[in-house]
Amino acid sequence: MDLNRATRLPQPAMRRRTDPIGVELRAAQRENRRLKAELEEKTTEIELLHEVATGVAAAPTMEAMLAFIAEIAVRVTRTDSSSIYICDPQTRVLTLLAVHDAPKGVLGKLKLQVGEGITGWVARELQPVVLERDAYLDPRFKELPDLRDQRFQSFVSVPMIAKNQVIGVLNVKTRRPHHYPPQQIRLLCAIAAQAAASIEGARLQQSMRARETQISAISEVSKTITSNLYLEEILQLIVAMTAQTLNFRICSIMLLDEDKQELVIKATQSKSRDYVTKPNLKVGESVAGRALQERQVLTIRDVKQTPEYRFPDIAEKEGLCSMICIPLLVRDKAIGVLNCYTGRPHVFTPEEIDLLVAVANQAGIAIENAKLVVRSAIIQEMHHRVKNSLQTVASLLRLQMHSRHSLSVEDVLSECVNRIVSIAAVHEMLAMEELDEVSLKRVAEKIVTLTTRSLLRPNHRVRATVEGEDVLLPSHRATRVALILNELLQNAIRHGIQNRRTGTLRVSLRTVDGQVELEVANDGTPLPHSFDPRATSSLGLRIVETLTREELGGRFTLEGEEWTRARIAFPR
Repeated sequence: MDLNRATRLPQPAMRRRTDPIGVELRAAQRENRRLKAELEEKTTEIELLHEVATGVAAAPTMEAMLAFIAEIAVRVTRTDSSSIYICDPQTRVLTLLAVHDAPKGVLGKLKLQVGEGITGWVARELQPVVLERDAYLDPRFKELPDLRDQRFQSFVSVPMIAKNQVIGVLNVKTRRPHHYPPQQIRLLCAIAAQAAASIEGARLQQSMRARETQISAISEVSKTITSNLYLEEILQLIVAMTAQTLNFRICSIMLLDEDKQELVIKATQSKSRDYVTKPNLKVGESVAGRALQERQVLTIRDVKQTPEYRFPDIAEKEGLCSMICIPLLVRDKAIGVLNCYTGRPHVFTPEEIDLLVAVANQAGIAIENAKLVVRSAIIQEMHHRVKNSLQTVASLLRLQMHSRHSLSVEDVLSECVNRIVSIAAVHEMLAMEELDEVSLKRVAEKIVTLTTRSLLRPNHRVRATVEGEDVLLPSHRATRVALILNELLQNAIRHGIQNRRTGTLRVSLRTVDGQVELEVANDGTPLPHSFDPRATSSLGLRIVETLTREELGGRFTLEGEEWTRARIAFPR
């Protein structure tokens, strides 16, 4: 038997034995090609994402970064157009901020509510939408004539998400039906996520910069209230810094006039005459008045559309929109309000409200400190004035002691009392006004009332009036004028109308060419024809002459025909 022949197998049997090896080899080759293609695809994706990261990092502004993303999205998906909407975290409004191949003039103006249209649906549900044809027939579709969306057949919309919050929506579109492979959708979602992370990072940086600016502003306010500036200057700096720091169109501080129960503008950085001169607000009136009454922070979306806001015409003219009103509280007492306006609709964040409350508290402290400083200065000044007034009283008493007269003790004491009362009238005005200047007309009214009451009997029917303009004088000059007026009134009553049942006593005030003129006139007994005031022995007239000439630098005249007129004139 031929062994070689016996062991030789037929050819079909050999092919059957070697075929499995070939199948496995071909399968391995196919898997190798698939893995190679997948690797190439992943490499392309990585290179593209690296390009995106580099471009995003290099973009000088948010607008430039979004425009770059829109261009990349078109290139990746081989589509005709793309658009990016960014979501406002406060208002939940989507605003178109980037468009590739679309009409100009729509950026920043086209807005959608979350849930509105396909874009709004994606923003709400945080899920992508892929429509390869007849996108305009989708029930969620919203026609936007400005973008001519009805011309597009395919439409892909993917959410831009960061920290599980929607940042915006990225859309791509084609004018003809278009197939979107899964890897394109995956890559588009990766680009959207990368853009969302960059936007969130930019927002955090902006928030940190804003917080630094705010803290700096609070620090400056704190320095301001410890400075030697006057209250008006402190309040003006506070509103100016607040408006600049938070980019407000108008910022103002209104303080409460407790007597009138009205809010009055005390400081604002606005140059608008209409705003600065607008009428005061009653407590409880308009937004500011209600914030003061309720002692609560109030925010208004649009003052022009708010019925309770009192000045919508001024708001329209000055371009005012949103408003926040913070009460100024000092020891749980409302003393005023801080008003801030924006030029566009704005939702005030908790951080902004906290900052403005801190500014309002600082303003309240500044006002309280200024009042304490003023009161301390007033107390010191009052001590000084009282000392000077007592010295004046002592000098008058010495003159009275050395004068030759035939008056009774009662008359002498009455004259002395009236002189002291005239000085007291000036101090009373100072205490009421808390100012260093005194209303001469109000002092005159007070002295006329006290003098006529003390020197005229009840059966006298004397008409006493104070006429003319009001004049403000420094306290020391007002005291001299009060003493002079007292002497002239006593002289007019004693020598003119005291012995008559009826009469008229008139005090007149006016200013002429920088000179103050004070006249005391009466229609009583006329002066003797030979009367000379400089030769008289009357202590009262000598006091008038001395104070007018030496203390006020003025002149004194006395004349009479039908009326006796005593007049002093001195520089203001």
